[in-house]
Amino acid sequence: MRLLYLGDVVGRAGRRAVIERLPALRKEWRLDFVVVNGENATSGAGLNPDHAKLLLEAGADCVTLGDHAFDHREMLSFIENEPRILRPLNYAKAAPGHGARLFEAPGGRKVLVAQVLGQVFMKRPFDDPFSAVDAVLAAYPRGGLAQAVIVDVHAEATSEKMAMGHFCAGRASMVVGSHTHVPTADAMLLDGGTAYQTDAGMCGDYDSVIGMKKDEPLRRFVTGMGQGRFTPATGRATLAGLYVETDDQTGAATRVVMVRQGGRLEASGP
Repeated sequence: MRLLYLGDVVGRAGRRAVIERLPALRKEWRLDFVVVNGENATSGAGLNPDHAKLLLEAGADCVTLGDHAFDHREMLSFIENEPRILRPLNYAKAAPGHGARLFEAPGGRKVLVAQVLGQVFMKRPFDDPFSAVDAVLAAYPRGGLAQAVIVDVHAEATSEKMAMGHFCAGRASMVVGSHTHVPTADAMLLDGGTAYQTDAGMCGDYDSVIGMKKDEPLRRFVTGMGQGRFTPATGRATLAGLYVETDDQTGAATRVVMVRQGGRLEASGP
């Protein structure tokens, strides 16, 4: 299968880039399944139902969230009726929605998508992500019930993401990090045929401070005082993510390529 994961969509610029570019990429790269992280798609924090629909209509087969999953209250009910949107597995036990799901792909193939939140340097004490993902991978073995397995690790610490990659090696087809909005240069194949990247980066305007207009973050760093809210940058955005090819029989990744399309970053892709 040909899989594409796109990192955190940030604000209007990120949404516009996905809406304008993803349909053509699906055709050009003959993609079988696309996951988009929509964690920051609405005003830079969270996702509302209208923007979720736009990402799905643009070609996302699954939209993952993160620590801002329910910043917009409408998502509490919307996620119950839209199974293509996933919140983290190890979120509060009473949270609506699901953290993993088996999706249909062309040709009757199945793709398992799961998301977990990291614990290191995160503001809230989420449940253990390793035991949460372990149970899901055991229930949906790669190459058995699922022809491909994708794990989105929404975490702050690079070490925790890398540990999750090795923990899932040989069991997942792709383990990819999100949340920190900067693409890491470590796309690789781990032992057992698991594609890995510590952070896919963001889909947003990189003439910014991790997707936000520069003035307010700079003011806070320089003076220690804030004068307003962070607001998403609105310039030309880059689509950043990870492209992976897998073997249908085993679910093992056979190729992994960093994706950067448009905007300020150097272009890359399959």
